[in-house]
Amino acid sequence: MDMMFGKLDPALQLMILMASLSLVPFVVVSMTSFLRYMIVLSILKTALGTQQVPPAIVLVGMALVLTMYTMSPVFGEIYTKVNPIMQKNGSVVQILGTASEPLKNFMMRQTRQSDVAFFVQMSHDKPPQSAKDITLWEVAPAFMISELRTAFEIGFIIFIPFIVIDLVVANILLALGMMMLSPTIISLPFKILIFVAVDGWSLIVNGLIQSFN
Repeated sequence: MDMMFGKLDPALQLMILMASLSLVPFVVVSMTSFLRYMIVLSILKTALGTQQVPPAIVLVGMALVLTMYTMSPVFGEIYTKVNPIMQKNGSVVQILGTASEPLKNFMMRQTRQSDVAFFVQMSHDKPPQSAKDITLWEVAPAFMISELRTAFEIGFIIFIPFIVIDLVVANILLALGMMMLSPTIISLPFKILIFVAVDGWSLIVNGLIQSFN
């Protein structure tokens, strides 16, 4: 395969490389820490009940910045390995194959073994002798499932204090006979006040970053 691409016209190799770059957004969303950040921040917004605040674009921007921070060692390793190949005018296949190794290692560290084993079994290939024998396309779906599970576990823990506040406010309003008044309207300022008082944004961001260590 590598020899075949090496014999292609340089212009055609460039076109293949450009087509590969079009997959970068997909890689960032599904094969990095962005997935966990975005889901947890979205659940936090729902738990607060602030409707359109903060805007979705702000949450996406925050998730992207945190992703760059978390993935910077991986991106640095990719650049270190790919740069010599590019200087030697290596083929597109060599570049993509070398660049995928650090990314695969990152995903393997965050993925449950049971999820990886399932997709390896579904591929109908012979059992891998080591982690190096597992392909990127077997690790990627397992990584996404593991990240979804982890993100929802974190989101559940975040949701509990806000539910308690809603229940307390609802019971107080019921005891006062104010059944026609929406508990959400009353509890929202208290949830924001408590969240700001405990420095909630900092706590959640610190916890998310440390969850990758």
